[in-house]
Amino acid sequence: ACLLLSSADRPTAPLLRRLSRHSQPAWGGRGGCFVSSSPGDGENQSLQQAEVGTRQAWTPHSAGLALHAVQLEAGTMALDGIRMPDGCYADGTWELSVQVTDLNRDVTLRVTGEVHIGGVMLKLVEKLDVKKDWSDHALWWEKKRTWLLKTHWTLDKYGIQADAKLQFTPQHKLLRLQLPNMKYVKVKVNFSDRVFKAVSDICKTFNIRHPEDIYSSPGLYSKTMTPTYDSHDGSPLSPTSAWFGDSALSEGNTGILAVSQPITSPEILAKMYKPQALLDKAKINQGWLDSSRSLMEQDMKENEALLLRFKYYSFFDLNPKYDAIRINQLYEQAKWAILLEEIECTEEEMMMFAALQYHINKLSIMSSENHLNNSDKEVDEVDAALSDLEITLEGGKTSTILGDITSIPELADYIKVFKPKKLTLKGYKQYWCTFKDTSISCYKSKEESNGTPAHQMNLRGCEVTPDVNISGQKFNIKLLIPVAEGMNEIWLRCDNEKQYGHWMAACRLASKGKTMADSSYNLEVQNILSFLKMQHLNPDPQLIPDQVTTDINPECLVSPRYLKKYKNKQITARILEAHQNVAQMSLIEAKMRFIQAWQSLPEFGITHFIARFQGGKKEELIGIAYNRLIRMDAGTGDAIKTWRFSNMKQWNVNWEIKMVTVEFADEVRVAFICTEMDCKVVHEFIGGYIFLSTRAKDQNESLDEEMFYKLTSGWV
Repeated sequence: ACLLLSSADRPTAPLLRRLSRHSQPAWGGRGGCFVSSSPGDGENQSLQQAEVGTRQAWTPHSAGLALHAVQLEAGTMALDGIRMPDGCYADGTWELSVQVTDLNRDVTLRVTGEVHIGGVMLKLVEKLDVKKDWSDHALWWEKKRTWLLKTHWTLDKYGIQADAKLQFTPQHKLLRLQLPNMKYVKVKVNFSDRVFKAVSDICKTFNIRHPEDIYSSPGLYSKTMTPTYDSHDGSPLSPTSAWFGDSALSEGNTGILAVSQPITSPEILAKMYKPQALLDKAKINQGWLDSSRSLMEQDMKENEALLLRFKYYSFFDLNPKYDAIRINQLYEQAKWAILLEEIECTEEEMMMFAALQYHINKLSIMSSENHLNNSDKEVDEVDAALSDLEITLEGGKTSTILGDITSIPELADYIKVFKPKKLTLKGYKQYWCTFKDTSISCYKSKEESNGTPAHQMNLRGCEVTPDVNISGQKFNIKLLIPVAEGMNEIWLRCDNEKQYGHWMAACRLASKGKTMADSSYNLEVQNILSFLKMQHLNPDPQLIPDQVTTDINPECLVSPRYLKKYKNKQITARILEAHQNVAQMSLIEAKMRFIQAWQSLPEFGITHFIARFQGGKKEELIGIAYNRLIRMDAGTGDAIKTWRFSNMKQWNVNWEIKMVTVEFADEVRVAFICTEMDCKVVHEFIGGYIFLSTRAKDQNESLDEEMFYKLTSGWV
């Protein structure tokens, strides 16, 4: 008789010896045989040789005894370590390897697939037998890059088997953050939270309101995109030294974040990375982290350095009474963007920015920390008025409700109009122009204004760009007006600042579909005129005291381009002349004016990405602003076509081919492929701006995280 056993039932050598004592010799003296379903197993082969060598055979009776005994023995010996070829034990359990990062120790647990995650952690802590607060610890699956946070899920549900290597590690870890002022701080961050939530918690620690501007703006850049490391030895440059040593920043010592840090050495600026072209800027923007995934899921480790930046250029409800830190960090980001030439500005604008920076540096040095802590009580009427400024190009509502306007204001004046075309020799031609609602009508003379206009243009959805030179008395407004075949370019030339201020404000509002009846019109005019006034040169240089020229370092106040163009003495004189226009400003007002002037630059608020549009053969740029998408020439940066979010019906993403498709009203469809980055970055920018447009002052400050994730998360 032959007894055929499966690998799950095969007996051990001691068991076979005991069984052989009960077996009877076979009839006819034939040798017995023991057959295993796993003859290749080394132990089985030795067992076969040993038992067959006894020249005994098992009768049917002895075979029944053997089978029964094997079954009993398997049940009693499972805990002694009977293992199957797949690594499992006879009782269905298997070994799970867990590394405890705090102790640098590997622990093996006997589990089944039906054990839930909470049970695994309980077994682990009991086996460690170390008195410690484990409440912040969780299981991390390195191979799958996922946190096992659903403690009621079983190992089977997560798909965890014996080959999995898990880590038992703290969720809160130290992170080195480079702030907009280029300084590093250490902060405890939850590495298991989504980046959006993690940055919100960071902003609470920093006492920064409205973290939605920052978060993944929090602007966290990828570690691979950090441009502020010394290329020679990989060490941070001197301005990136940590303020707080090895200790983490806490809520009790955040006051220093509201203090502006002057640049102390021109070498610092000289060694910083400066993008040379629009394509360089676009490549930098590839590095934003995914706001809907955790830091660990994006390969971030403890003590790694990340950049914290304002990602979305829609700064909501800036108020000097509550936002000293937020305003200072925003000022610092604007300052470095100008010094590193990340955004273009004219020579006069550069001198104005340098004068404001010099003024802010002086006041920051004079101000003590105690004075800053009590600054809420010292906000004067000017600062209170500034708190009503919506530092966003959308305009927004102020807290002051203006009187009802029964009729829409109009503008009418002689304006020079120019239509630039290739190979044209024609210049500006003067027209009598009227601005009604969102349209400009051009007549050959004032007397013909009751008739049919020679030209008419609707500015809704157009691009408005200033072209101003104060010293040259040039006040131009460049308009790119969308038409079916692309964009029509029109230039308007005004005679003076006052005329320019009113027409520029009207053009900006009209581009957003607003008229001069909007409450933000007068404020827009004031901001434009104030911006121009700050660029005026002082007519009497003798008013500048000689002693102040010794405490100014132009190499730290202007970008390298102008340092090459002029001598230091010339730049110093021009900065001090411009300083006379801002010398009476308070510290917080000067920072707000700097931010405002930054927002007035033509390139402000546009984030560039490299893309290939459907039907196109070459790489172009897609620019994303708070209210529109812009197709741009990669070489010149000129706008080819603009689409407003207000006309957008929906957008979709094909994750396999990295194509983003946006559908607008009037059956307009735009599709482009992200060639050098994850299309999730572009998707998140579009959804993020849509999310930010829903904010209102009358809402509480809690964020609708689920709505943000619906608009920005990807579905693969």
